[in-house]
Parts: sequence; C-alpha cells; structure tokens
Amino acid sequence: MFRRFTVEESVSGQSAMKSSQQRAARQKIVQQLPTIEPYIDSFFPKKEKTISAKCAGHVTILASAGGVPLFFQTRDGAYVPTLRTLHKYPFLLPILRVDRGAIKHVINGADVMVPGLRSSRAVIEDEVERNCVVAVYAESKEHAICVGITKMSSQQMRLNDKGIAVESMHYVSDGLWKCSELS
Repeated sequence: MFRRFTVEESVSGQSAMKSSQQRAARQKIVQQLPTIEPYIDSFFPKKEKTISAKCAGHVTILASAGGVPLFFQTRDGAYVPTLRTLHKYPFLLPILRVDRGAIKHVINGADVMVPGLRSSRAVIEDEVERNCVVAVYAESKEHAICVGITKMSSQQMRLNDKGIAVESMHYVSDGLWKCSELS
C-alpha cells in the first residue's frame, strides 16, 4: 500500500482538521482500539490541530501538529496505527510473531503466509478473527515489522498449512516508514 509512497507525489492535499472532525476521529479510534483511551490525549491534544492528509489510493493519514504520521485509514475503514505509533505503544493491536525465515520477505512488503506462523518458533499470541488489524512481530525482535489485516482467523491459521494469513498494509522500509513527517 505504501511501497512507493512519497509526500511529494502521493499526498494530494493536507489540512488542519476542524475540532468536530478531530473529536469524531478520536471517538472512532477509541472505539476500535479500547486500550488507547488513557493515551488518546497524547495523540490528539485538545489545543493542537491534527493534520489530515489525503493520499493516492483513497488513503487518509492523520498526523500530529508537527506532521508526524500517527494513523492511516483506507476509504471509510478502520484507523490503523503507523509502525512508529506501534513502537511507542505496542499494546494497541493483537500480535502475531513470525519466524526468522519470514522476516526478509515481510520487511520487503510480502504478505504473511501461514507457514511463517506455523513453525515452532512462530507464535500466534492473541486470538483474532478474520479482517482484524494486527501487528506482526519477528522472532526475537521487540518492535513490530508490519501492520496488516488478517485473511483468516487464528484458529484457521493453526489448522491450515498454506495460504495468506495477513495482508500487509504498512511495513518497515516502505514509503510511510521512511516519511518521518508530512511537510
């Protein structure tokens, strides 16, 4: 999704959100990610404006007043935290942990395949349903390497031997990761 993302080419417009839009976004994010509620003011301070950037592919990025991308949304879907946000607040999303063999593929943008989650060193830490936003971690690494949407439930992941488990949306080394701020 963000493989070729650059601010100059991908962002068609940026604007400060109205306070009513900011309130609505806060409420939707808290509803989708209940564990964020005690920290929501650090993302969206009441007296600061949040930046909304419209991007190619019907993507909207919410950024702090300083331009740091915090969340993104495709069409009217769920708000998804960026990897930088997840590195600061790792408890926001359910966790799936892939084995070492999958790391190079995932950080190059590949979807997470079931065999990468079925090995003895891989762990499905949280129970998830299909179409759930998850954080993908690598074996023996402390930070997430990918954010994606599950294509099957965790039960199906344990039962199946092949197929796509998680569709990658944002990963380490993609354009959004390299973009430290929208300017």
